[in-house]
Amino acid sequence: MRTTPPPPPPPARRLPLRGLPALSALLLCAAAPLGGSLGAQQAQPGQGLRGKISELFIFGSGQEPLFLGGSADPNNPASIRAHGTHFIPSAAQQNGSVILFVTDAISANIGSIPIGSTSGGETFRFEGGVPVKTSISAGPIFGERAQTLGRGRALAGVNRTAFTFRTLRGVDLENIELNFTHENVDFEGCDEQFNADCSQMGVPNLENDVIQVRLALDIDVAVTSFYLTYGLTDHIDVSAVVPLVSTTFNGRSDAQVFPFGGPTAAHFFAGTPESPSLAATRATEGSAFGIGDVAVRLKVGVRDLPRTSVALLGDARFATGSEDDLLGAGRFSARGLAVLSARAGAFSPHANVGYLYTTGKDRNDAILATLGFDHLLADRVTLAADLVSELQVGTTRLTLPQPVTYNAPFRRVVNPTLIPDMRDDLVNGSFGFKLNAGPGITLVGNALFPLNRGGLRPEVAYTGGLEYTF
Repeated sequence: MRTTPPPPPPPARRLPLRGLPALSALLLCAAAPLGGSLGAQQAQPGQGLRGKISELFIFGSGQEPLFLGGSADPNNPASIRAHGTHFIPSAAQQNGSVILFVTDAISANIGSIPIGSTSGGETFRFEGGVPVKTSISAGPIFGERAQTLGRGRALAGVNRTAFTFRTLRGVDLENIELNFTHENVDFEGCDEQFNADCSQMGVPNLENDVIQVRLALDIDVAVTSFYLTYGLTDHIDVSAVVPLVSTTFNGRSDAQVFPFGGPTAAHFFAGTPESPSLAATRATEGSAFGIGDVAVRLKVGVRDLPRTSVALLGDARFATGSEDDLLGAGRFSARGLAVLSARAGAFSPHANVGYLYTTGKDRNDAILATLGFDHLLADRVTLAADLVSELQVGTTRLTLPQPVTYNAPFRRVVNPTLIPDMRDDLVNGSFGFKLNAGPGITLVGNALFPLNRGGLRPEVAYTGGLEYTF
């Protein structure tokens, strides 16, 4: 009995994103304790969005992933009932690998969303008690410039970044294909019964049956970041960032059993061997809202000449966001950057080079490099553009299941997934504007878009923000 693969599932329903909070809430949110009411809004442990992804492989109430209720039906012959659990080992290995891969990729991306430059607007230093400008433009958006704010000056801001994940290593999230293979069954007397070596994958013939699962994942994320930077001295700035994350998940799975052959079906979701149901569908959805990974930053100006400046920047992100609900990375991370800025009239190029350190055995460190410029187009308008890259260090720790080789009745290979085995280097382009809307007030608009296929990526991430320098 042979069937044709089902058509790709329709795109999952998307839920609307929340509106931009008022800037007046900035200091209230920054002062709120991390364990307060916001944390209570998150889903309870074990009921998070990670669990929703796992549920896409369960096609019956109270069952294990890829448990075949039809094959295990007590009304069917005993020889058929024995086949109900034969795909569970494959599901445990492959489903576990895929869930870990997808959810870690989501968490890592949410936890590493750019949170804006540490300094914006015009910057100053004091000479003999008189403020002297050290910059002309409003500065970069996601890059860093070497100038510090100046002693006693502060920058308070809020920005909102919203996006929908679209691809995973170039594979459309609305059409992820997974192939689950039968466990290799070998029992006493098996060789004699089938007149073949049962230790080989594919003996008996029913081991060649495959379950194909097509996933359609829709993941919307909105991050509202409240940040405050203060100039301790003319050369030292300190910053804190408190992000609020909203994640919405919709998923659908369509499973299909592909029997290899035989007079009756041995593996099916429902029905009887003579009239089996070889297809099943599952849909899940959920949302979570709460504090993301809080960050603290320190920038130290090393050298400030009329046309060039050098600074060192360090920041740390703490695992305050719930990993189960896809609100944070679930790991501590820290980065260090060397920042070089230059000035040529209204044009200010900058370069950032550094290292990202992450904890956890399933995360890679990365080399960071950003190259860009900000340019004062008019009295009130600054153009900011950057090439932002995060290059993975070492072999990727997010592993996928390996191909399965069948030796009988002929040699063939089944690939568990079409997601490619590749590095998760991230290269993004950033393009935006800053508008001086009044004394000390800056409006920010930006688009961040991927330039390569590595990792989990949106088509574009839009950012809107408001900053006030005083």
